Amino acid sequence: MSSDKVKVRLLFADSGTFYQMDLDVPGDSLEGYDRLIDGLQEDANLLKDTYLDMDRLCAAWREGG
Repeated sequence: MSSDKVKVRLLFADSGTFYQMDLDVPGDSLEGYDRLIDGLQEDANLLKDTYLDMDRLCAAWREGG
């Protein structure tokens, strides 16, 4: 099991305003999901120490390679 972290950028919408947030998540936790946003919603290990407002989350993508 790899402990490499992957930088993930999240895009939120709040009353017509958009803002971004970057997270470092375990890369091996992202495997097995076709869409990154599914992993964020379903895998508790990805967001163990982070609260995300899933109602305002619009998009999520990997940054870099």
